[in-house]
Amino acid sequence: MSEKRCGYVAIVGRPNVGKSTLLNAILGQKLSITSRKRQTTRHAIHGIKTENNTQVVYIDTPGIHADRKTILNRQMNKAALSSMYDVSVIVFVVDANYWSEEDDAVLASVKEKDIPVILVANKIDELKEKEALLPTLQDLAEKFDFAALVPVSAKQKTNIKELEAAILKYMPEGEHMFDETQLTDRNDQFLMEEVIREKLFHNAHQEIPYATTVVVDEIKKKKGILHISATIYVEKQGQKAIVIGKNGELMKQIGRQARLDLEAMYGTKVFLQLWVKVKEGWTNNEKMMNDFFLKKDE
Repeated sequence: MSEKRCGYVAIVGRPNVGKSTLLNAILGQKLSITSRKRQTTRHAIHGIKTENNTQVVYIDTPGIHADRKTILNRQMNKAALSSMYDVSVIVFVVDANYWSEEDDAVLASVKEKDIPVILVANKIDELKEKEALLPTLQDLAEKFDFAALVPVSAKQKTNIKELEAAILKYMPEGEHMFDETQLTDRNDQFLMEEVIREKLFHNAHQEIPYATTVVVDEIKKKKGILHISATIYVEKQGQKAIVIGKNGELMKQIGRQARLDLEAMYGTKVFLQLWVKVKEGWTNNEKMMNDFFLKKDE
């Protein structure tokens, strides 16, 4: 019988390069929330994949970004950078369509670690000229001595198996950390909050999603129906009106979409109640940040 293998993999990169979509593609089901907006992921999320004798624990991280104006932004950077400690491999995700100064900053952090780094050039399906892929990969290869360089389309699930094969080479021998059926170490409350927050990102515009957070207040199962009560917190009174929408339409839309996802996730009928409350300046208030953000990572 083959020896068991188990290791942690940090998925890092600047915002909006497709880290969460990549994790979902690897797992074969949705765990991390996604949107086209930057900074959708706020917490490091563990996705667990066990096949045969090998268990890989992937850490999906917030995008590492230059904007450090608020405590929230600084906390997200801290969560991403700290994920690169005590892992077997770093998966550095970039957008194959362009390299930015933020990518340079992530690369500088990656270079400091004495850990194998696999570079993932994502979104190859969006390249305007397919013949541009080879010179793009050649340019990327010159930036660092990467353990491997894998072009992928996380959205279309292209080359995902090739990426996993590259990762598995670096999994050390060791007992599995989690039950083989476990998908994540996050609890139901966290996952529910993330689903609702994703719908905020999809439906609300401008600065609204970045000024919101979600707290599930109560979860009850009654007569086969999952009852969930949650509060959406915003920073300003005007934002509350926008989230609710004219005649409550936006709130209904967010609630309806979240409910359908939750029903699919838990395989049962869901009754979802949403409220909106104002907590002024919560993204830059240390005490409120602890209540809304830090406690989720304890």
